[in-house]
Amino acid sequence: MDTRKERLPRNPHLSAQQLHLGRCLSPFFLTCAAYFLLWIPEDPPSRVGALVKCLPVLCLAGFLRTCSGGTYSSLLQVALLFSSCGDVFLIWPEAFLYGVFAFTIAHLLYIWAFGLTPLQPGLLLPVVLTSLPFSGLLLLHLSPDMVLPLTAYVLVLAIMLWRGLARGGSARWGALLFTISDTVLACNTFIHPLPHSRLVVMTTYYAAQFLISLSAFQSPRLKIN
Repeated sequence: MDTRKERLPRNPHLSAQQLHLGRCLSPFFLTCAAYFLLWIPEDPPSRVGALVKCLPVLCLAGFLRTCSGGTYSSLLQVALLFSSCGDVFLIWPEAFLYGVFAFTIAHLLYIWAFGLTPLQPGLLLPVVLTSLPFSGLLLLHLSPDMVLPLTAYVLVLAIMLWRGLARGGSARWGALLFTISDTVLACNTFIHPLPHSRLVVMTTYYAAQFLISLSAFQSPRLKIN
């Protein structure tokens, strides 16, 4: 009697593809490491700081351009480009609203990419229940010229979170981390300074963009409930 166990056949194409994706992602990880090692946020605003800050996101756009195709990937690439513009604008306090506008466009593109199928209306309730109290608290600390653009941004961000959760996969976690990043940023900027806020904001932000980018290689969740 042959007692040897059968082994599952390896898929060399899959291994080669994973290796290729890993190589294409290496610029993103290297530029992230450079950002945190240089720790530019502690320095005065500069063009060098803006470049170092937006390079990881630009690397993700290049990664998608090289390794994936289709409408979904194209929407993510444009969203990443708008995000990198937002990164640059947010370096300078006087350009803050330009940064808000750039990220609003990025989130609208993410919403377009995530789509409305499956709709998952049940996910909307927890998003609303967490967004409304925070929005009310934030409005109390905003100057009049900030109320309208930031209210619109919070609304778009909440919709992006809903659609990311509904899509599932890495898009779900990316949308959630993006929301956490922006929440910490808003709290630190407008409500009360938080310890290590920049580290938390940028770590969750880069992780969010990375996970959303990976969703280009995953099929959307097809469950209805």
